[in-house]
Amino acid sequence: MQSKSCCDRSLIRLYLDGNERAFETLLNRHKSKIYTSIFMFVKDSELANDIFQETFIKIIDTFRSGKYNEEGKFLQWALRISYNLCIDFFRKSKRRTTVASSENFDIFDFVQVVDDNQEKKIIKRQTYGKVRKLIDALPKEQREVIVLRHYAELSFKEIAELTNVSINTALGRMRYALINIRKMISEYQISLQ
Repeated sequence: MQSKSCCDRSLIRLYLDGNERAFETLLNRHKSKIYTSIFMFVKDSELANDIFQETFIKIIDTFRSGKYNEEGKFLQWALRISYNLCIDFFRKSKRRTTVASSENFDIFDFVQVVDDNQEKKIIKRQTYGKVRKLIDALPKEQREVIVLRHYAELSFKEIAELTNVSINTALGRMRYALINIRKMISEYQISLQ
C-alpha cells in the first residue's frame, strides 16, 4: 500500500501533465482537514470558504510556476499556506480568533459516528460542545497548538515550523493547554460524560 504522500506526489505529477481530475482527487482527499483547520481559526464559514479557495489558488499557482518542492508532505504544505493566509487576515483585521462551532458548521460533523443510539449521540454532541467551550477559553497560542495538533493532525515538529517556534515551545503550549483545560474542568466541575 502506498503512503498518502507518495500518492499525493503522483496526483500532482498527473495534474502537471494536464490531468485535471488528478487535482480534483487531491483536493477531495484533503479538503476536509484544510477547511476545518481554517474554520477553527477564523470562525466564519464565508471567510473560511474564501481563505480555502485562496489557499487552492496559491497551490495551483505554485504548481504551474514549477515552484512546488516535493520534499515535504502536500497536506502539511497546504496547511501552512492556509495558516499563513489566516494569520494575514488577522493581522489586517486585528481580530482575535476563537474556537467554537456555528449554526452552519460544526467541526464534529466530520467525526465518524458508528451507529450510536440517540442517547449516545446527544451525550456526544453535548460533550463536544463542552470541549469546544474549554478550547475557546484558552489563550491564543495554546488554542492554536490544540487546533493544529488535534484537528489538523500535525506533528509537534510541523506545528513548530508552522508557527515559527521551537518544538519545546510547541510542546510547552500543549502542556499548558491541557493543564488549563483540566483546571477549568475541576474549577467549574464540568463533566465530560
